[in-house]
Amino acid sequence: MSTPFRPGPPPGARPGPRVGPASSDDLGEVRHPAVDAAVQAMANAAELPPADQIAQYEAAYETLRETLATIDQS
Repeated sequence: MSTPFRPGPPPGARPGPRVGPASSDDLGEVRHPAVDAAVQAMANAAELPPADQIAQYEAAYETLRETLATIDQS
């Protein structure tokens, strides 16, 4: 039994996270440099081979975890 044809997404830009720094006007809040660096590292990891992406994502996770822990202590 065959399944009906399901078209894929149209070619072109796909929705997703914006790569590059966002302006503070976009967020309407104070930015944190460590969080910005972690987000940028994750965006840069998208260009790496999958095996190398894991280390980048883990490092970004640790940075975010540590940053949130210090914010909670304030």
